[in-house]
Amino acid sequence: MPAPSFAQRSRAENAANDLETLKRTIHGKLVEKLDLSRLGDLEGDTLRREIRLVIEHLCDTENPLLNRSERERLIEEILDETFGFGPLELLLKEPGVADIMINGPKHVFVEKDGRIQRHKVTFRDNEHLLQILDRIVSKVGRRVDETSPMVDARLPDGSRLNAIVPPLALDGPSLTIRKFGSNPLTLEDLLRFGAFTPEMVMVLEGIIKARLNCIISGGTGSGKTTLLNTLSSFIPNDQRVITIEDAAELQLQQEHVLRLETRPPNIEGKGRIGATDLVKNALRMRPDRIIIGECRGGEALDMLQAMNTGHEGSLTTIHANTPRDAVSRLETMITMGGVELPLRALRTQFASAVDLIIQVNRLQGGPRKVTHITEVLGMEGDTVIMQDIFNFNVEGVDDEGRATGHFTASGVRPGFMSKLEASGVRLPANLFNARQLS
Repeated sequence: MPAPSFAQRSRAENAANDLETLKRTIHGKLVEKLDLSRLGDLEGDTLRREIRLVIEHLCDTENPLLNRSERERLIEEILDETFGFGPLELLLKEPGVADIMINGPKHVFVEKDGRIQRHKVTFRDNEHLLQILDRIVSKVGRRVDETSPMVDARLPDGSRLNAIVPPLALDGPSLTIRKFGSNPLTLEDLLRFGAFTPEMVMVLEGIIKARLNCIISGGTGSGKTTLLNTLSSFIPNDQRVITIEDAAELQLQQEHVLRLETRPPNIEGKGRIGATDLVKNALRMRPDRIIIGECRGGEALDMLQAMNTGHEGSLTTIHANTPRDAVSRLETMITMGGVELPLRALRTQFASAVDLIIQVNRLQGGPRKVTHITEVLGMEGDTVIMQDIFNFNVEGVDDEGRATGHFTASGVRPGFMSKLEASGVRLPANLFNARQLS
C-alpha cells in the first residue's frame, strides 16, 4: 500500500485540528450551560445521560454536517473530558494494555502483549496533561506541582500511577501507569498462562495455609503484586489481615482486611507517614498477618521482626533478580534505614523470620514465570543456607521471540513439611520427586 502523499497528510492534519477546535468550543459552551445546583441532585448514569443530551444538541448546533462516527467520537471525548480523564480514558478502557507510558503530551506508548508500541492518542498540550494529572492525584489527597514534582497515586480502578513533571521532566509531564483490571487475575488464569504448574500451586497453597512467612522477589513488571494477590486468596476468612502500601493496589478477597496507605509530606515538608510508621502501628492493631505491598526501606527490619513475633504467615514483595539477591537487598535496605547491626545478626534475623522466597521473572518476549520456589533453611557460619524446591529452566525462544523452557522439581523434600502436616496440609508423597513438570 503506497504511503500517503503530502497533500493527504495535510488534509488529515487539518481535519484533526478542526475536530479538536470544535471539541474545545462545545466543551466551553457545555460548561456555560451546566446548572451546577441542579446537577448536584443527579448521580452516575443519570447525570451522564443528561449531559450527553446537552452535548448532542450542541453538536447539531455547532456543526450539523458531522458524519455519525465523527459525531459519536466527539460526544464520547467530551464526556471523558467532563467526567473522566480525557484521552487517558481511551487507554484505560483498551483491552490488553498492561502499562501506559506518557512522555509529554504528544508521545504516548503502551505495553500490549508483552511489547511496547506507540499509541495514536495524544493530549493538546502540557497544560491539558497537567489538568488531567491534577484531577487524578487530587482524588486521593495528593498533589503535583513545581514544589512537589513527583507523585505516586492510584486510579479509581486500582491502577498505579507515577508521575514526574517539569522542571524535573524536561519534555513535559511524564506519566507511567501500571493497569489493574477491575477483575484481578485468578489462580486459574495464571495456570492457563503457564506462570506455574499445579504441583507448585499445591505447595504454595499449603505454605499460605500453614502460615509460613514468604517474600515474593522479582524485577519491575514481573508480576509480584499479581502473584501476591493470588496467594492471598488462600488466607482463611477468619483471619485479620492488615495491608501496608505506598499506593494501594492489592485486591484481597478476604472479609476482614484493613488497608493502610503511606502519606507524603505536606507543602511545608511535614506530616509524612512512612511504611515504617505504619508497620509499627499495625503491630498494635491485633493483626493475624501483615502484608507489605513492597519493602523498599527501613520497614524491612520491622517486617522481619513482625514475622518473628507472632505474626506468622506475613507476606511482602521486594525488587531482586534472584532469591540470593533478595537477601542482599534486604540487608542493604536495613542498613540504609540507619540500623547499625552486625551482618551476621541481620542474616540470623532473616533466616529465622523468612521461610520461603518465591522468585518471579519476566522473561524475554514478555512471559512471566515463577522461576524459583526456594526454602530458607537457616545459617551456616555467616551464610544464609537456601535450597530450590522448584525452578524454571529457560531453553530458548520461539518464533515470536518469547522465551521457552520447562519447570522442574529438584528432588529435595522441604524442611517445612512438618509445619504443613501439623497444620493439616497433606501433600502427595511423590510431589517433590526430581522430574520435569508438565
